[in-house]
Amino acid sequence: MLSGLTVAPHGATLVVAGGLSALAALLHLAIIVGGPAWYRFFGAGEGMARLAERGALRPTLITLLIAVVLAIWAAYAFSGAGLMPRLPFLKVGLVVIAIIYLLRGSLIVWMLLLRPRAVTPFWIWSSAIVLIYGAAYAIGAWRVWPALSGAG
Repeated sequence: MLSGLTVAPHGATLVVAGGLSALAALLHLAIIVGGPAWYRFFGAGEGMARLAERGALRPTLITLLIAVVLAIWAAYAFSGAGLMPRLPFLKVGLVVIAIIYLLRGSLIVWMLLLRPRAVTPFWIWSSAIVLIYGAAYAIGAWRVWPALSGAG
């Protein structure tokens, strides 16, 4: 059974994956605090930065929602690694999270092919980072898969 505070056999990659998602969640919270300049720097776009300058709630809510999703994804990685109690649909969740990260990371290829002028440095470095996240989830899930007995 994967529970307690001991990393499951072969769970270290999921600990890294969870740490990466947790770090990204914290970064999104920092962006909210940092305000418009941080929205611009981290590639949220001029529209979001201007809304933040006007004190609109939309940028905060969107960024907070992203932070919550990333925190949940971190919890799934930590659960798969045995650092937390087993979450519902753990196996499916880890696979879906890996796929989402990998698809988001691979968007850069399509952008380069279909809209090369839209490719910015943000798209390049964020895609590389997200591909690393996706690989960590995919490899981590694959490594602990035999230990994840039961449905989901």
